[in-house]
Amino acid sequence: MRSNISNSYKQAIVMMVLLVAIPCCTVAQSLTQHSIATIAKSDPLIITGAVGTQNTYRYSSVGNGYGSPLSNSVYANLNVSVYGISMPFGLYFNNNGLDFNYPHLSFHIDPTWKNWRGHFGRSTMNFSNYVMNMSFNGIGLEYTDDRMRFGAFYGQLRNAINDDPTDPFARQPQYKRMGWGFKAGYGNRRNSIDLYLLRAYDRPGSIDETWRQYITPQENIVVGLKGALAPLRWLMFSANVATSVFSKNTDAPKIATPEAQRFDKIFEPRYSSMMRFAGDANVSLMFPGFTTSINYRLIQPDYTSLGTYYMSNNYHSLGINANTFLFKKVSLSATFSGQSDNLTNQQMYTTRGFVYSANASTRLGQHFNISAGYNGYTQVQGNGTAVVNDTVRVHRQLHSVTMTPSAMFESTDFVHTASLSANFSSNKDLNKFASGESDVKTLALGANYNMNVKPWEMDFGLSFSRQQSNGYQSKYISEIGSFSTGRSFLTEKNLYLSASISLIYNEVKRQSKSLSIGGDLSASFTLKQYHVFSASASIYKFGDVNITKVRSNLDRTDITVSLNYAYTFSLFAIKRKGAKTDAPETKTQRAIRKIIENL
Repeated sequence: MRSNISNSYKQAIVMMVLLVAIPCCTVAQSLTQHSIATIAKSDPLIITGAVGTQNTYRYSSVGNGYGSPLSNSVYANLNVSVYGISMPFGLYFNNNGLDFNYPHLSFHIDPTWKNWRGHFGRSTMNFSNYVMNMSFNGIGLEYTDDRMRFGAFYGQLRNAINDDPTDPFARQPQYKRMGWGFKAGYGNRRNSIDLYLLRAYDRPGSIDETWRQYITPQENIVVGLKGALAPLRWLMFSANVATSVFSKNTDAPKIATPEAQRFDKIFEPRYSSMMRFAGDANVSLMFPGFTTSINYRLIQPDYTSLGTYYMSNNYHSLGINANTFLFKKVSLSATFSGQSDNLTNQQMYTTRGFVYSANASTRLGQHFNISAGYNGYTQVQGNGTAVVNDTVRVHRQLHSVTMTPSAMFESTDFVHTASLSANFSSNKDLNKFASGESDVKTLALGANYNMNVKPWEMDFGLSFSRQQSNGYQSKYISEIGSFSTGRSFLTEKNLYLSASISLIYNEVKRQSKSLSIGGDLSASFTLKQYHVFSASASIYKFGDVNITKVRSNLDRTDITVSLNYAYTFSLFAIKRKGAKTDAPETKTQRAIRKIIENL
């Protein structure tokens, strides 16, 4: 009897938490990616949280224009989890004021049964990327087995923004957008066909009439088809196409022809309507040790689907890529693609771009690896409705070459890791009338060495990098060297200390030279897995360096000291029957449990 009463109180407490949390949060649930089976396996109630403080002191001899000399903050977080549904709350106070965060409504539950899946709340469904890639807030149903699949949904695609029109700081208004869709498919990865349909429309009455004078409601219907065919083991064709009928303004007059009225049951063609096409096709060849594919894409001007966030249009592209593996050691890959816009020749100019790359990597023995890569891009401007003036024609080319060798050696007491890196890049204006003012060449070199001393359980690191950029009558050099070390202490390894020193040199030819040298110290200590104390300090001396390098003037100082503390806790928990408890019950948890049991 006592157990039944206690269980009743526990259930009542769970309900009270829900009833209190939801009103306090205005829109206060976050129920994401949960199936009925997942909820059934979750604990009825878990309350966890964290409190802490962060305190930083800064001093700079050049003044405090870039930051406050003393910043302090205190935070508290509380997370209430009911059957796996998380409701986080946060309180944050710093020098600038007080902040309170509460859960945002994002209701989403996906009940599953055999091959069926339902969608309730904020959900997503897998559609063609030309048809729909955004989430919806509504209901949906999907069925999937080894070969057959279909699904449908209805819901809200975006919320209305309807601020007061008289407010000078009002947000950009937008209509509430609704939509429904359907998809059906059959086949596997190599041989398949899928059909998609989306109908989306704005609610005209969802914003103030004043806003409607400037923003028109829209509607859209999109039909997509995606498929794949593999007639041979080494050959595969695939395609993804879509046709969109889009009305910019649903207040525009309807088209009253018999041909147009045949479709008025699902879409009403208007004088603001347009039909556009988008799609791509791919051919893949797959042989042992070698694969290649050719891809073509075309998206007509003004192609629009109200089920997508954003999509570039008015271009077509052709690309090819290849991959191979030689001698069981060398991996090679290469790509090339070209893209051109202005498909209807209505733009003033046409822009063409070409992207190309090649990469190689190999392993030499048991200890050495080396990789190299090349990337390039060429942009060319051509005629459109107007003829390009040769003196201002856009014609640029970028090149980038990278090489990275690395090595690792391990013995009983040591692990050595070393790597080098080199990158050269060039950005050049190829216009024959160009003066070279925008041309830039950059060479970046780097070296890193790491040593782990196993008996000491200690790491040492050494790094150096140098970058030199040459532009039009300008030259920039940056050199950075650093040394770092760190180690854990105590029996439980809950004390970690680290230190680093670095030197930074910057030079702009014929203008300035500067030098910075300093170090960082940090420590963190974990007590009983719940309390974390950390501290860090850094000091840097910097300033201008005489161009003759005879003397330096490091008369500026930056000092930063930080002290932080965090305490994480599990305040209360009602575990599901049969669940294992990872940690013993604390005094606070025991006191709360006894209060509940004695109610």
